[in-house]
Amino acid sequence: MTDTRQGRPDASSRATLGKAADENFPVAPFFLPRAWRDDLMAVYGFARLVDDIGDGDLAPGGADARHLGLDPEAAEDRLALLDAFEADLRRVFDGAPRHPLLRALRPTVQRHRLTPEPFLGLIAANRQDQLVTRYETYDDLLAYCELSANPVGRLVLAITGTDTPERIRRSDEICTALQIVEHLQDVAEDLGADRIYLPAEDLKRFHVTEADLARPTAGAAVRALIAFEAERARELLHAGTPLVGSVHGRLRLLLAGFTAGGLAALDAVTDAGFDVLSGAPKSTKPSLMRQVGAVLLRARREG
Repeated sequence: MTDTRQGRPDASSRATLGKAADENFPVAPFFLPRAWRDDLMAVYGFARLVDDIGDGDLAPGGADARHLGLDPEAAEDRLALLDAFEADLRRVFDGAPRHPLLRALRPTVQRHRLTPEPFLGLIAANRQDQLVTRYETYDDLLAYCELSANPVGRLVLAITGTDTPERIRRSDEICTALQIVEHLQDVAEDLGADRIYLPAEDLKRFHVTEADLARPTAGAAVRALIAFEAERARELLHAGTPLVGSVHGRLRLLLAGFTAGGLAALDAVTDAGFDVLSGAPKSTKPSLMRQVGAVLLRARREG
């Protein structure tokens, strides 16, 4: 068995970290300094694990529950797991965490003097997912994104020592957009889990019912709704693009990659005719590369 006392990942933790390859954007690309890559993967491991707890998508076998001091049978109790995970997170700041991914996070927290708030926000978002399955207004959805997405961008800025109020504001726009894009890609999957992240006020505006979202392919009304939400996300990504131009070197390329990932995913949604019900539209590497170039050009022009 791997020695988790030193924060080395066991099989379940490796499975969690391996999901980085499936994201819309590069999490810790090769061109970054090794120290940044390690810190970004430590943060990703936390964020991915808390999402997997909230989604009931943990590796089989109950290893994560055992790491958190729970009986493996508790792996089915998401709220109990989130409570135990929060308790272990607090040990990152004032003790010795049990879970190997949190042990790996502790040096990053100490090195950059990170605070608990962004991490607690991500846990709160996943608690909310267990209790709230519908959002009445767009503002309600934005408030959810403030917990579920924006903390990640703030952590990236803190790790790279570039967190100013203006950059945080722009980062929040990008991260909120990325969360909305993910929701658009996953409409069918989310509905299968009895969750809808499309604002109810917008469903009414476009005369879309929940039954329409459960169909194998999207009708005209659903496509119009998804096009509307996609344009909102695109506008947020463009609004946040000055963040890319405000930094330099490899960090600029990283942030361009995050932004371009969202834009390329939106291109995939558009290319699918806004039919997100027959399968989650996924971006291609050529599309991502084209969007990276476009974001860098726009950032230079606006910077």
